[in-house]
Amino acid sequence: MSMSLADARYFLNRMLGLFRRSLASLRTRGWRATWQRIRVHTQAVPAPRGAPLFLPEATPFAPFTVPASERPVVSIIIPVYNHAGHTLACLRALAAHPPQVDCEILVVDDGSSDETTAWMPQVSGLRYEVRPTNGGFIEACNDGVARSRGQYVVLLNNDTVPQPGWLDALLATFARVPRAGLVGAQLLYPDGRLQESGGVIFQDGSGWSYGRFESPEDPRYSALRDADYCSGAALMIPRALWDQLGGFDLRYKPAYYEDTDLAFAVRASGHRVLVQPASRVMHDEGTSNGTDTGSGVKAYQVRNRGVFAAKWAKALEAQPSVGSVPSPALLHRAQRQVLILDEEVPQPDRDSASLRQYNLIRMLLDEGVHVVFVPTRREHAGAATEALQALGVEVWYAPYLDGVAPWLRANGARFEVVMMVRYHVAHECLPLLRSFAPQARTVFDTVDLHYLRERRGAEIAGDAGLLRNAERTRARELAVMDQVDVTVLVSAAEREQLRIDAPGATVELISNLHEVAGAGPDWAERRDLVFVGGFRHPPNLDAMQWFIGDVFARIRAQLPDIRFHCIGAAVPDALRELAATQPGVDIHGFVPDVVPYMDGVRIAVAPLRFGAGVKGKVNLSMAHGQPVVATTCGVEGMHLRDGEDVLVADDAEAFAQAVVRLYQDEALWRRLSTAGLQNIVDHFSLDAARATVQRVFLA
Repeated sequence: MSMSLADARYFLNRMLGLFRRSLASLRTRGWRATWQRIRVHTQAVPAPRGAPLFLPEATPFAPFTVPASERPVVSIIIPVYNHAGHTLACLRALAAHPPQVDCEILVVDDGSSDETTAWMPQVSGLRYEVRPTNGGFIEACNDGVARSRGQYVVLLNNDTVPQPGWLDALLATFARVPRAGLVGAQLLYPDGRLQESGGVIFQDGSGWSYGRFESPEDPRYSALRDADYCSGAALMIPRALWDQLGGFDLRYKPAYYEDTDLAFAVRASGHRVLVQPASRVMHDEGTSNGTDTGSGVKAYQVRNRGVFAAKWAKALEAQPSVGSVPSPALLHRAQRQVLILDEEVPQPDRDSASLRQYNLIRMLLDEGVHVVFVPTRREHAGAATEALQALGVEVWYAPYLDGVAPWLRANGARFEVVMMVRYHVAHECLPLLRSFAPQARTVFDTVDLHYLRERRGAEIAGDAGLLRNAERTRARELAVMDQVDVTVLVSAAEREQLRIDAPGATVELISNLHEVAGAGPDWAERRDLVFVGGFRHPPNLDAMQWFIGDVFARIRAQLPDIRFHCIGAAVPDALRELAATQPGVDIHGFVPDVVPYMDGVRIAVAPLRFGAGVKGKVNLSMAHGQPVVATTCGVEGMHLRDGEDVLVADDAEAFAQAVVRLYQDEALWRRLSTAGLQNIVDHFSLDAARATVQRVFLA
C-alpha cells in the first residue's frame, strides 16, 4: 500500500466512523453537542506555543538580593572567570524567579580581573568564594562543591539565564524517577531554538547535541529521557553521589569532557542520567572559551576526547556507530517500544478511563518500556500532554504530526506492541498497521464494550433507532476483535459476554487501576453525598436526571440537612435547571481535585441505569474508604457483594432507603469502608494487574 493510498484509506475510515457516531450522537446528545464533537474532530490544530524566554533587564549594576538559606536542600555552584555581565544576568534571573526549595548560591571566582570582584560582594545572600589561584573550570567546580552544604548540587554556567521553575523541575525528577543520578536541563539559544536536549555519544567518543537548532516543543525532544550525557552548563546531582564518584576527573583539566565522563560514571554506578525538558535554561554557548577547537582552552575538547575514549572503551562499544543519525528509534533501541493510539491524551482528573490509561502507562514505564502516544486528533492537550512527557512518554501532536499514516510509515517499524483504544480508532488504524508495523502485536483496548452500553441505553430509552445503531456497533466492534492479536477488557462480566458473542477472540482483563489512598476520615467526620462523573458520557447524565429528579427528595425527607454534591465536566443546562428545583443539590461542574470530596463526604452514589465496563467512580470512592450505594449496573463485574462491600438498589424508593440506612448506621458504614478498600487491593490496584500487563505487553 503506497503512502497516498494509506492516507486515503485512513481518512475514509475516519470520516465514515465520525459520520456514524455523529448520527448516534444526534439522538443521545442533541445537535449542539454533536456539532461541537464534529468541529473538534475536523478543525485545524494550531501549533502549541511555549512561554517566551525570560531575560532580565540589562541595567547598570546596583545591589540586589538572591535566594539564600542556612540549611539549603540545593547548592547552586556558578564557576566564573571574568564576564561579569553574564554572571550578573544569571544572578538577576535567579533573584527574579527564586526556586521554591531552600537553596544557596555560590559564585566561585577562579581569578577574575574585571567587575566581578567589585559587584559580587554587594549581592546580598550570595556566597562569593574566591579561589587563591586560577585552576580552570574543573577545579573551580570541584572546589565549589566541596564548599557547598546542600543535599543536591547544581552546576550552572555563568553565561546562562535560568528560566522560571527550572530548578524545581530538576529536583522533582529525583523524587519521581527511581535511580535518578544526574539530571540535566534543556539548553536553549537566546532566540528560543534548542541548543541541546541531552547529548548522544558515539563509539569513538564523539558527541552530538540532540535537537540542536530545532524547536524545544518538537516531540522528539520535549519528554523526560535517558541521555548519554548532560552538559555541565546546567545539571543536578546528589552531593553524596558526587562525593562517591570523586567529582570531575582531574585528568580532563582544565575543561571539556568532564561532564560526559561524570555521566558515564553515574551510569556505571547503577544510576540513570536524564534530561528534563521541563527545566529550561538559556545558554550563551561559547562565552567563556569560544567555539574554535583549534586554539585556546577549546583545543582541550579535541585532546580530551581521546582521554575519554580510552577510559570508557568498553562502555563505548554499546554506543551508536559513528555516522548514524540520532532519532527516537535509535536512542531507545535497547528498550521495548510500545505505541498507544487514541483520539486524545488521557486526562486522569476528568474520567476513569483516562485514569486507567495513565496508570497503565506508568506501569509500562516501570517495566522499562519506552511508551509513545499518538493522539489521532493531533492535539497538544496542554497540561495533560505535559504530564505524560514528564513521565517520559514521547507524545506527538501537530504541527510535528502531519498525519497518522505518514507518521506510521516513518516510525512503525520500531514498535513491538501497538495498542489501539476504542473500536473506531482500531478500525481506522488497523490497515495502516498491517502496512507499516506488521511485526507489532496489535492490542485493542475496548475501554468498555460500546455495543453493550449502547444497547442498554436504547432499551432504557425505548428507542428502536438507537437499538439498531447498537447492533451496527456490535458488528464493527466484534470485527475489530477478529483482526487483532489481543482484546483487553475492563470487566469480568464483559469477558463472560464475549464468550458468547466472540468465542474465538483472545481476551485479557485489565480493569480500572487505582492507587489505594487509605481509609481517610472516619464516619463522624464526614457528611453529605457525592457523585463524580463527566456528562459527555450519556449514562452519567441519565443517572443524575433520575437521582436528582426521583431519588434525592425521598432521602431529604428523612435527612433534611443532607446535601448532594454533583461533580463532573460539561454539565448541561437541563441538569442545572433540574437541580435548581431540588433543595440541597450542589452542581459543582469540573473540580480539579476531588480528593476533599472523597475524604470529606460520607457516602458516594452510583445510580447508573445503563452502561458497560467497570465504574471508575465506584473504584475511586472505595480507594478512599468511602462506601457506595449503587445500582446493579453500577457494580457489574466488580466483585462486589450487596450488604458486604456495597449497598445495591435499583428502584427509586429502595435506593433512597439504602442511602438513609447507610448514612445513619455507623457500624455498617465502617464494614463497607473496610471491605471496599480490600476490594481495590484485590482487584483494581496496580499490583493486581501487573501479571496481566506483563503478559499482554512484554511476553
